[in-house]
Amino acid sequence: MTRKDRLLKAMNAAIDGILVTSELNQYYLTGFNYTDGYVLITRGKSYLITDFRYVEAALAQAGKEFEVVMPENSMLLEIKNLLAENGVKKLYFEDNTLSYSSYLKFSELFEGVELVHGGSAIIENQREFKTADELEIIAKAQAITDAAFEHIIKFIKPEMTELEVALELEFFMRSKGAQSVAFDTIAVSGAASSLPHGTPQARKLERGFFTMDYGARLDGYCSDMTRTVVLGKADDEMKKLYNTVLEAQKAGIEMIKLGESCMAVDKAARDIIENAGYHGCFGHGLGHGVGMFIHEAPRLSPKVSPDKKLEAGHVVTCEPGIYLLGKYGCRIEDMLAVTENGTINFTKSPKELIELF
Repeated sequence: MTRKDRLLKAMNAAIDGILVTSELNQYYLTGFNYTDGYVLITRGKSYLITDFRYVEAALAQAGKEFEVVMPENSMLLEIKNLLAENGVKKLYFEDNTLSYSSYLKFSELFEGVELVHGGSAIIENQREFKTADELEIIAKAQAITDAAFEHIIKFIKPEMTELEVALELEFFMRSKGAQSVAFDTIAVSGAASSLPHGTPQARKLERGFFTMDYGARLDGYCSDMTRTVVLGKADDEMKKLYNTVLEAQKAGIEMIKLGESCMAVDKAARDIIENAGYHGCFGHGLGHGVGMFIHEAPRLSPKVSPDKKLEAGHVVTCEPGIYLLGKYGCRIEDMLAVTENGTINFTKSPKELIELF
């Protein structure tokens, strides 16, 4: 069954189709990566609507169940005609990403068609559960990410800047086949490591903790990994903090398995950090889903429903951290898949405390 067929099967029977406007969801459903157009899926035919720049590539790369359409004039007028041809009266739209102005435009133009909330959830629920083919791509993306870590710890020199390290990580991943980075690379040293999502700067590396959070995008799918090393020598306080994060991460990983509560997984790691005396120093959730989007369902967090369980096909991160305001911080992150046959940890990079220089 194709992704399009799975989507149609999941849709409410009273809904006649769905208009897909977000680029990554268009890519997910059609297999074609482009940046200007629409995907219309109806109970009858399905269409990839684009312009002259993309039409040849779309014909070669898009799934055969999609008819590639190149309107002579307005794409939206073409969609209006296609809706009428296919008898669409109720149409899902991507309510999580469509702008209000576009919604108003669609409402006015597609007269006689009721726009229905819930399109985003239907696609996101499908993306949440990865197939074997998707897991294979994610594993390859993470292999590139692991190779980048092995490279970077030999490459870093004391006179380098945070920005130079970040750029080297990105260049290396691209040189090994990544189509792009999965997200903006984090490479922050010294006091800046207390910022969970700090931005690398053109400043010389500061001694102390150095956190690198980065990932590769391969065939549309992301990897995500964080490693914290020490520039110089770690004192006893730094060693305690690092080993607490590592212990918490191991506890979280041990809990990531089929049928486990997402809230319970977070709690297993969080309790270790709290009980070690770092109250209030772990301010984000333990993990998140990863796929074509760097942040997908499910979430490992104290804020999720206690009823949310890990299921086969879930890919999640496990990334506890401790951040001491204005002083330093540390995070360690792996990416894992839950399957019917057990849990797979895609991340192979070492986690013992590494001291450079």
